[in-house]
Amino acid sequence: MKSFSTYTQILRAKFALWAIFSILFLNYSCSDPATVGLQLAPENNQIGVFFTEFELPAEVILLDSFNTTNQGVLVVGEEEDSFFGKTSGIGYTRLFIDVGRNRPSTNAIFDSAFFTLDVVSVNGQDLDTPKYYSVHKLTEPILDTTYYNFNELVFDVKPFAQGEILFNDVKDTTVFMDVDEEFALEMFGKIQRSQEFNNLFSFRDYFPGIAVKGRKGDNTTIGLDPGLSMGFFFFYHMSGDTVSSIYQVSSASSLGFSTVRSDRSGTPTQLVTERGKSYEVGPLVGMKANLGMAIKLDTSPFDVFLDTLQGVTFNQVNFEFGEIEPFPEDQNPISAIYMYFLNNANQILTRRLGNQDVPLGIQDDRAPQTEIDANGNIFPAFNNPTSLRFNPNDGIYQNQIAAYLSAVYRKDIIRRDWILYGDQIRPNYKDSKDVFRTSFRQVVINQENIKVRVVYSKIR
Repeated sequence: MKSFSTYTQILRAKFALWAIFSILFLNYSCSDPATVGLQLAPENNQIGVFFTEFELPAEVILLDSFNTTNQGVLVVGEEEDSFFGKTSGIGYTRLFIDVGRNRPSTNAIFDSAFFTLDVVSVNGQDLDTPKYYSVHKLTEPILDTTYYNFNELVFDVKPFAQGEILFNDVKDTTVFMDVDEEFALEMFGKIQRSQEFNNLFSFRDYFPGIAVKGRKGDNTTIGLDPGLSMGFFFFYHMSGDTVSSIYQVSSASSLGFSTVRSDRSGTPTQLVTERGKSYEVGPLVGMKANLGMAIKLDTSPFDVFLDTLQGVTFNQVNFEFGEIEPFPEDQNPISAIYMYFLNNANQILTRRLGNQDVPLGIQDDRAPQTEIDANGNIFPAFNNPTSLRFNPNDGIYQNQIAAYLSAVYRKDIIRRDWILYGDQIRPNYKDSKDVFRTSFRQVVINQENIKVRVVYSKIR
């Protein structure tokens, strides 16, 4: 018969063993996931938590049919850098007259005329130095059609309004430019007495529209809002009046678009000439808004990784895009990047729903990646697209994509290459509005910084 002290010694020994085991388990649980693996029973089920990391190779692609018509913002300015080369933006828009508004009579006395630019965004360098912009009359009409970023129109070489703007910290402002006096007097005379201002069609025959452009070397682009605050303001008075009256010709409710000129000679992207074709351009890749240059990712490393697995659960999958290359203080990078699937022709994969082509891509990690139709067919979901969000503190875009990788692993969706795009794409995306068409914001990154980090559990 064992004494009480013997039982006490046995209990103390068991407690010491339990304490040692607990400390070891906690130390392993807090270590690198790749080192974690607790054997529960010899030659039986094992639960392991593992870590792996791999890169996704990248190329650049010049998007086809990049529609810039009626995007709500005209992109105007000049930029130059070592990766994208020289990029120029010219904004075109028709003008609008209110035919129900009283026109100045033939007795009206002209005072002055201004042309206003409604600046809603500024992206550039050295904003403490003046930037120059000029406004020109078109010599050919803007048609009722779709215009792309490579379309151009002919305009008078000599501007009718021009001026320098000192932005400093101001990113939205209305700028008043003096209109050339001879030009203003001629136009005011037509407002007073000419049939060109009887209706909108006659007016646009006389005045097809305007082109706004920047100055080479300024390295700054602006976004212009073509609305009521942008256009001509004619000030006049009647004999004996002490207060001027105003006649306005605005760009409200008018068709407009932005064109992009790109000279990439001498840069890594000079090879990129054919739209819709992806190109290897070296260790650095990049995307630039309104130029329509995006990044294509080769996702075949997912297949290589998944083919080695059996019976796993993905605990966390982090897609990390960055650290990106440095950028000037006043030249903001793209704020969010969405991941869409590509078909074999390098076009964004879509699904036909009614009369809409819905783009397909990675969905939010908390949302289903697939959906089932009435016939039991499984399709990629589209209602909750997710994005990579930029962290200015570390220069990295990232997001969780565990649900996506799980769907690929289960073969619920087919693994496809991705295109990284600078906004959420709406149905019928070729004709939709998005912020990737309303600036020259850009991102450049070393391919080594495009990584997928996976933490997964294995049960067998």
